[in-house]
Amino acid sequence: MADLMTHLAFQPDEGTGPLELDCDVVVVGSGAGGAAAAHALAVEGQSVVVVEAGAWRDAEQLPADFYGALRDVYDGWQSGLTAGPALWPVVQARTVGGTTVLNSAICVRTPESVVAGWAREQGLEASVLSRHLDRHQDAVEGLLGVEDTVGATLGENDRRAIRGALADGVVDPPMRRFVKDCAGEGRCMMGCRAGHKQSVDRGLLPEVLDRGGVVLSCAPVDRIAFEGRRAVGVVGRFRHPRTRTAGRSFRISARKAVFVAASATWTPLLLRRSGVRHKALGRGFRSHPGAAVLGVYDDPIDMHRGATQGWASLGWKDQGFKLETLSLPLQLLAARLPGGGAALTRRLGESRHLGHFALGLNAEASGRVFAGLGGRPMVRYALTRHDLERLRVGIHLLARLHVEAGARSVLPGIAGFPSELAADEIDQLLTAPLKPRRFTCILSHLFGGAVVGGDPATSVCDPKGRVRGHEGLVVACASGIPTTLGVNPQLTIMALARLRAEQLLGGGP
Repeated sequence: MADLMTHLAFQPDEGTGPLELDCDVVVVGSGAGGAAAAHALAVEGQSVVVVEAGAWRDAEQLPADFYGALRDVYDGWQSGLTAGPALWPVVQARTVGGTTVLNSAICVRTPESVVAGWAREQGLEASVLSRHLDRHQDAVEGLLGVEDTVGATLGENDRRAIRGALADGVVDPPMRRFVKDCAGEGRCMMGCRAGHKQSVDRGLLPEVLDRGGVVLSCAPVDRIAFEGRRAVGVVGRFRHPRTRTAGRSFRISARKAVFVAASATWTPLLLRRSGVRHKALGRGFRSHPGAAVLGVYDDPIDMHRGATQGWASLGWKDQGFKLETLSLPLQLLAARLPGGGAALTRRLGESRHLGHFALGLNAEASGRVFAGLGGRPMVRYALTRHDLERLRVGIHLLARLHVEAGARSVLPGIAGFPSELAADEIDQLLTAPLKPRRFTCILSHLFGGAVVGGDPATSVCDPKGRVRGHEGLVVACASGIPTTLGVNPQLTIMALARLRAEQLLGGGP
């Protein structure tokens, strides 16, 4: 048996047999859900082992550029794409801390309207569920710390967005983020090498270790082990993070439960691979598809100065989207710009004068997650016509905000459409073709695939996140969330994961 109180990274196969550990609860996945559940359990005196497929990288080990981030931190070199009318990237991390390492640390509480919908579906009183979620969201905010994004942390890109929103009559409170003294280096999408971002690998997992827990990194789980219908642990094999060489096998035995928090794409696959059978498994995948518009300004914007995302607005939530700023690393910006050769070189030379506003669409579309080549997740997903109509309206709105903020033209990123529109031409965007493959989108904020609900016929998990037909098996990540939120989900994911831990130990609704 290995010594607890430790982090175990890649272990080569040297013929010594499998690594074996015993614990109360094993948690698969170390992102927002997995780390929050592990922390809540460890604080209550439970022995916990967290098993993560990716590597643990301290702040100073994070890559210096976006290419390195794709190689070291994004899942499969960010190769995940939707299967359907358009090939859109499905964005998530593969590292200890999960996507909290790569996102912008945005902290938004669960909308009351969403909680009320869940309560109806799960047969609970909305006030009861809201009270428990509020309590856990308060706890997470205290553990990770929340700062308003104000003052010098705001870049010119953010200030231009605020100016455009004000011209449209919208005034927003400061964005709240899990950071400490953000230096405004604009590198959230590559991980914060300065250590200011309070991702869960920094804010939660160290205490799990201090309380006697274990974190295994570079350790993808092959399957959940069962005795009859009861989950009793997990088995897998270490894998080198660069060479992908298989290492020593491991078996983690759990006396009380297995928590699966491997993400909306990987959790359904692991459950199915382990023998879980339910007609809803892999279904109900949802997302906030993201699109953006670049604005071309006479004055320098220098989007890399200031927080990666320093402004956000729910002022247009009734139209189905949340707006925000987003600064792009130069390597990613080059891929986003139109043209090639001399034209692309000219555009890159003007990059200091580009601003970038984005939207997240609260889409009504529902998709399915299934195993593709090599067992990797594939997502079949297609926006509805209504979604596409709202997406087009949202892109026009982003262009209008750029113009109201002083842009002389915009780069809308719609294939087969003019690559640049002057300020007085942006209304042409309202006639853009409603064909998914024409739009430049990504899928982030992923939900579903192993959803929680009150109806056994349509939900993989019961209202406490327990996988139906099995004992000691709990889903504690975004795959259990049955709807979109319309806001950034990491605070909701962490609060729900803490609630699942509490419910396992006999508390909660």
